[in-house]
Amino acid sequence: MQDLSGKTAIITGASRGIGAAAARVFAAQGANVMLVARSGDAITALADEIGPNAMALECDVSQYDALEAVVTACTARFGGLDVLINNASVIAPISHLASADPDQWGAAIDINLKGVFNGMRAAVPVMQRAGGGTVLTVSSGAAHGAVEAWSHYCASKAGAAMLTKCLDHEARATGIRAIGLSPGTVATQMQRDIKASGINPVSQLNWEDHIPADWPAKALLWMCGPEADAWLGGEISLRDNEVRSKIGLV
Repeated sequence: MQDLSGKTAIITGASRGIGAAAARVFAAQGANVMLVARSGDAITALADEIGPNAMALECDVSQYDALEAVVTACTARFGGLDVLINNASVIAPISHLASADPDQWGAAIDINLKGVFNGMRAAVPVMQRAGGGTVLTVSSGAAHGAVEAWSHYCASKAGAAMLTKCLDHEARATGIRAIGLSPGTVATQMQRDIKASGINPVSQLNWEDHIPADWPAKALLWMCGPEADAWLGGEISLRDNEVRSKIGLV
């Protein structure tokens, strides 16, 4: 396990699922954690649970000014920023493209794609001035293959994967480590929403088919170390048994 004592991480979408699990895993390894989500009550409760090395700030990642304020508050509280985890995303509305509501479709793009850009744009200059940092973005198999009724999700995750490539291309030489994580299907509320839709093969999976949320959280922690440098600019897939072995997942 990586020792992150004295390091600071911003985690978006930290109110539940992978984000909340990552907050607990990172804090357990000594990191300061800035918890970001639209659900202010949930992240405040999580910050109280974790203790003094956690801070919560309600934020809509689709708004650049809001994320810039998060970075400012984070550095003021903890003295720096070492890791950004772009985790916030939505699966709604699950709808066929020809009948999708344009405003809801666009709102998903704003969170899943613009939210990743906003996080990178706000955090990377701060990291570069300090000599470097790690930017981890939670991706998906949907970034690389079409899924019925997920046009918004597939398109936004594909765009986010390209943002990781672009950031690596532009900023690796300045000390920025940009990597994506494709976790597979995870036992979170998102999978309950997918199940309820009854559309496409993913909704037909049984609950026991999904991995626990602490697996991608532990993967994100491992990705902060040099062992993950072989994947810079690309993605780590938790479907790969060799990768799971490297991380210590069983």
